[in-house]
Amino acid sequence: MAVRPITVIGHKALHQPTKKVREITPEIRTLVQDMFDTLDAANGAGLAANQVGVRLRIFVYDCADGSDVEQRGVVINPVLEKGTVPPGDPAPEDGAEGCLSVPGEWFPTARSDWARVTGIDLDGNEVVVEATGGTLARCLQHETDHLDGKLYVERLTPTYRTKAREAMKARGWEARRITKWDPATQQAEKV
Repeated sequence: MAVRPITVIGHKALHQPTKKVREITPEIRTLVQDMFDTLDAANGAGLAANQVGVRLRIFVYDCADGSDVEQRGVVINPVLEKGTVPPGDPAPEDGAEGCLSVPGEWFPTARSDWARVTGIDLDGNEVVVEATGGTLARCLQHETDHLDGKLYVERLTPTYRTKAREAMKARGWEARRITKWDPATQQAEKV
């Protein structure tokens, strides 16, 4: 299989809602394997299809749940349920969140402590992934946001949103016209 380039914030693919998968085809199976290969190469917790430029409602994950047990899987056509998101600025040590499409940056992001997604797997079987606490609960919310065309930096409180804008400007992705990066080579790609 293959490691695919990951789109960087500012790329239009990240800001458009994805489309429901109607049929599990060989191309979908290849995409999912490529997504796992890409996630592994990038050392990430989750990856949505639109992060590799495919507007389909699929994400893969590989992270610990609230009991620190590693969970790995794929959810196709996920539907998210979540608990209440605490108001105000999250504590920096409790809510640091990063994103493969905003490489190298981490910002405190308020998320619910509990989340569940339902969808299907590559065999068309129903999948239910639920987590309380841990990286997995955050990941389920983060990846579903991607599929809805939303990035975690859009969920930041005003305090952290300003810091995120400054950090991204300092990285110069937009000024240098960087739209993707390749986790296999760690090289940026320009428009």
